[in-house]
Amino acid sequence: MTQATESPAPESHLPAGPVPAAGSVDPAEIAKFAALAERWWDPEGPMKPLHRLNPARLGFLVGRLAAQAGRDPGAPKPLAGLRLLDLGCGAGLVSEPLARLGATVVGADATPENIAAARAHAADQGLAIDYRATTAEALVAAGESFDAVLALEIVEHVADPPAFVADLGRLVKPGGQLLLSTLNRTSKSFLMAIVGAEWLLRWLPRGTHDWKRFLKPSEVTALLRANGFSLAEITGLVFNPLDQGWRLSARDLDVNYLLAAERAH
Repeated sequence: MTQATESPAPESHLPAGPVPAAGSVDPAEIAKFAALAERWWDPEGPMKPLHRLNPARLGFLVGRLAAQAGRDPGAPKPLAGLRLLDLGCGAGLVSEPLARLGATVVGADATPENIAAARAHAADQGLAIDYRATTAEALVAAGESFDAVLALEIVEHVADPPAFVADLGRLVKPGGQLLLSTLNRTSKSFLMAIVGAEWLLRWLPRGTHDWKRFLKPSEVTALLRANGFSLAEITGLVFNPLDQGWRLSARDLDVNYLLAAERAH
């Protein structure tokens, strides 16, 4: 793992062990994304960074999920037989391609406007995706469990990350995996994700992210281990300003990163 340059923000002190379930929803964060719901599928709209990020992100996700299913990721319907939860699914930018690859997908988001947009788009595409306006703790209370859970660009928006990760542990079946992506809390991420993406380039509405909520890989992995997961793989997502695309880099975790963690049998 590349050692990131730390910003002078105070260290967080996260609980070392499992924590009881608690509310993950932050009303202010929900309101931010509700305002963007109608434009999720506009590749030149406020979600343009996610559209640009999606090919590299999907490459990682499909590779991990196909391996879990024992299939070649290039085979037809390589995710058939897997029941997946896309938690914080937004309007379905990841749920839809995974469904096309054969997975049974439950897309969950705490923002009803996002779920309405997701359902409408899936219907237009002829895709059967089980979209629900719900939360992680509600799914736990309902006794749900999945072969794999995706938590992409969500942990930095929840009210209580330790409780949220504990709920993720309850939602992944024994032997299943968690696929998580977020932003590192470094000076570089502040410059690129806040100053660059929001203030200067205006790729995202100002205030979309709060840098103090970003989590270092060490903090995320500590929470995962405390809740029955072992880290299987971690890689960075690096932006290329020349082609406006993204690529995976195991050596650069300074801004965006993806990880796969496996739950013990």
